Order: sequence, then C-alpha cells, then structure tokens
Amino acid sequence: MPVSIEEYIGTEYEPDCDFVDGELIDRNAGYYPHSGVLSELLYVLHAHRPAIRVYPTLRMRVALNRIRVVDVCAVAGPEPKYEILQEPPFLCIEVLSHLDTLAAMQEKIDDYLGFGVANIWLIDSLDRRAWVYTTDGSREVKDGVLRTEDPAITVPLSEVFARRKA
Repeated sequence: MPVSIEEYIGTEYEPDCDFVDGELIDRNAGYYPHSGVLSELLYVLHAHRPAIRVYPTLRMRVALNRIRVVDVCAVAGPEPKYEILQEPPFLCIEVLSHLDTLAAMQEKIDDYLGFGVANIWLIDSLDRRAWVYTTDGSREVKDGVLRTEDPAITVPLSEVFARRKA
C-alpha cells in the first residue's frame, strides 16, 4: 500500500527504510559483518574531523519523492540545518550485506549521483572489495585505499576490515 511522504517523514521505522515514489524499501541492516564494517568506518572517518562530520544512517531527500537512508555519510562544511539532509553530503558510503542486490544498490547510487553527491564508496563486507563512484564513472579500488579530494580523505581497507576474521 502506498505511503505519503508526510507519513514517512512523521514515522520512525526500526530499522529505518528508504522511501521511493510512495513505497517503503527495506534496508538490509543489523547483520554482522555489515555492522562491523560500519563500526570500523565510523572510527576511521572520525579521525578526519574537523574537515568532515560523519553521520551513520541519515535520511537524505535525494529527489522530490525519494528519501534514502545512507549507511554512512560525511558532510564537509557546516553542520546540516535540517533533520533530513536537503543538500548533498560530501561522501556517501554503502556497505553491502549478504541480502543486498547489485541492481538495488545501483539504483541507490544513481539517486546519490543525481542528488549531487561528489563521492560514493561501495564496500562489499563479505568479499572485502570496494568501488568508488563519481560523476566521472566508477572503478574498483585495486590499491586497497579509498580516497577523496578537497578535503583529502584516505581510508585503507585494511583498517576497515582489521577486526574481521578472514
């Protein structure tokens, strides 16, 4: 049954879900190693303060009738003004769980790019691989380091997966 955007905004979901054109879309959250990778990302990214502010599971209004909940995002500059991000963050990070499909994740990445997000990282928590998406295209991270520019952020994948058993 379709849901209005006002109803979505006024409701708390556990876990939170995306709102796409009147439909609630479940997010695959709460599974280890997905949660473990998110925890390590938050720890590593907090070292880059004050250049960025890091937020887990934040709602972003990426289009008139679409609100996405990002696994982790980083904002460069002032703190967001609203409870739901209305302006694109500097960085969005999605961590694949064993239940995610690449097609659904690609749609989410396309929404982020359309919203104006400059840097998107996709991390596969099971296969220990990562990809970077920008308006120039996408590429797999082959040297083991996720990077952005202006501000310059570097995150070695070895740190993200440091506490995970092989």
